[in-house]
Amino acid sequence: MDSNNTQPSGNRLQLALGTGAFAFCFAVFGSVSAMMPILKKNLNLDPLQVSIAIAIPVLLGSLGRIPLGMLTDRYGGRIIFSIVMACSIVPSILMGWVSEYWQLLACGFFIGIALASFSVGVGFVSGWYEARRQGTALGIYGAGNIGQSLAAFGSPLLAGALGFRWGFWTFGLILSVWLVVFVMKAENAPRRAPAKTVKEMLRPLSDKMSWVLSLYYFLTFGGFVAMSIYLPTFLTDMFKLTPQDAGMRTAGFVVLATLMRPVGGMLADRIGGKKILVWVFPITAAMAIFMACPLMSTFTIGALGMAAAIGLGNGAVFKLVPEYFPQSVGSVTGLVGAAGGLGGFFPPLVLGAIRQATGGFTWGFIFLAVFALSCLIVSRAVKIRTMPRLAPA
Repeated sequence: MDSNNTQPSGNRLQLALGTGAFAFCFAVFGSVSAMMPILKKNLNLDPLQVSIAIAIPVLLGSLGRIPLGMLTDRYGGRIIFSIVMACSIVPSILMGWVSEYWQLLACGFFIGIALASFSVGVGFVSGWYEARRQGTALGIYGAGNIGQSLAAFGSPLLAGALGFRWGFWTFGLILSVWLVVFVMKAENAPRRAPAKTVKEMLRPLSDKMSWVLSLYYFLTFGGFVAMSIYLPTFLTDMFKLTPQDAGMRTAGFVVLATLMRPVGGMLADRIGGKKILVWVFPITAAMAIFMACPLMSTFTIGALGMAAAIGLGNGAVFKLVPEYFPQSVGSVTGLVGAAGGLGGFFPPLVLGAIRQATGGFTWGFIFLAVFALSCLIVSRAVKIRTMPRLAPA
């Protein structure tokens, strides 16, 4: 790679390649939750077992973002994204042969690397865009969340039409094709600084702002992941919908949240990410209260309103990452992304325990509302820097 002191003004092909890779990785990850109502019946799982099986993929998908982000900073997104895609294909194929609960947990854990791909793509894409356009570019990249919608809608239909295994295999095969395209066409952005040592990559993680952004993403992206992977279970359990109907409604939630993400990025480019977040947090709290009411009408209003709010929030948070840490995007993205992933890991476990203890999910939504208001308090209390500060080199 040639050294270049001028930041690239953009590259639509690389943005498209990164977005597609993330979308199909997310579809592989999302197939597990989309198929969970069928798996629950086939394996005779109780609510807590379902919650654990849904949460397990998010564990690797969360924690894996930190080392993957650092590796992207050091070696570039082309090779790291290619490895991640290849490693995601294997468990997606093995899921088709799951017949025991331990097999579901094992395959589910390793399929979580598909979710971890997010931090690779942020480092890969952001390098091609100047600071004033990164919010829009990363918002478009983040729209790869649509992969969850593809899985939520497609996996149950494919399983019903072609057989159980194809609910997983289809997206694994699609990702295999995209891997070939990516390897042939992807390029890393020109480096503007020498590769960092591990110590230098870790240094920005001691900055308070990286942890504040992690808190925000724990709510926004964590809320997206938790809702998108648990909605099929909510809808089949609470309202007795079929897996196919629940999948279509989940797809609607994911599509709305995904469409709002680039909007959040574009608005953040214009008015600043913090101004968007101070609206996102109270709206999220209000929508959680709507979902706490066990009626289809209030639940639907709350789910769609929350999808719009957290979609905007996702776009706003990842405008702030390259703004505050322009020389350490991959590393900080790994930390923030890990927090967001963990935000999707714990809620299913909590909801499963609440469901088992109380027979409903109401208290889970109340806890979500309280947490959203806590984020609002933090956003008011923390003084945000108005100018980017370069991470120490």
